[in-house]
Amino acid sequence: MVYLLAGLLLFLGVHSVRIVADGWRTQTLARKGEAAYKGAYSLLSLLGFALIIYGFGVARETPIHLWTPPLGMRHAASLLTLVAFILLAAAYVPRNGIKARVHHPMVLGVKAWALAHLLANGNLAHMILFGAFLAWGVLNFIASRRRDRAAGTQYTPGTLSATGITVAVGVVAWAAFAFKLHGLLIGIRPFG
Repeated sequence: MVYLLAGLLLFLGVHSVRIVADGWRTQTLARKGEAAYKGAYSLLSLLGFALIIYGFGVARETPIHLWTPPLGMRHAASLLTLVAFILLAAAYVPRNGIKARVHHPMVLGVKAWALAHLLANGNLAHMILFGAFLAWGVLNFIASRRRDRAAGTQYTPGTLSATGITVAVGVVAWAAFAFKLHGLLIGIRPFG
C-alpha cells in the first residue's frame, strides 16, 4: 500500500499545483521557462503514475474487502464510465457543445470514472485509489471554475456536428475499453 500512497501523493500532488499554488506555478514558469517546467512536471507525473500502477497491482494481490457492492452497481459503473469517456473526448474535440457547457470536461470525466469505480468495488485499494482521484477532481473543478470567473474566461459555443463527433468518439472509445482493453490492461473484464 506504501507504493500506491506514494504514487498518488506524487501524481496528484503535481497535478494539484494550480489548485494550491497557482501563483508559485506562474512564477516558476517565468523563472525556469515552459520547457523546463513541463519537463519536470512530466517526469514527476510519470514516476507517480508508475508507482500507482505498481502499488495498486501489489495491493490487489492481497485485497482487504470492506464491503460487497450490490450487483446493480456494476450497471451504474458502466453508465458512469460511458459518461466519463464522452467527457474525455469533449476535452479534445474542438467546438463541441459539451465543453462549451461544462468548461472542464476532463476533470468531470475523472470524477465520473472515479465514482464509477468506487460504486463497483469494495476493497481498500480501490477506495484509496479512486477516492483520491474523486477528491482531487472535486477540488480541481472548483479551483478551475474559480480561475475562469476571475479571468472572465469565455468558452466558444459548440456546434451540433462537433458535439455529435464528441459523443461518437467517446462511445467508441468506451466500447473498445470496456469490452477489450480493460481486460487486457487491468485483468478485469467488466462484461464477463
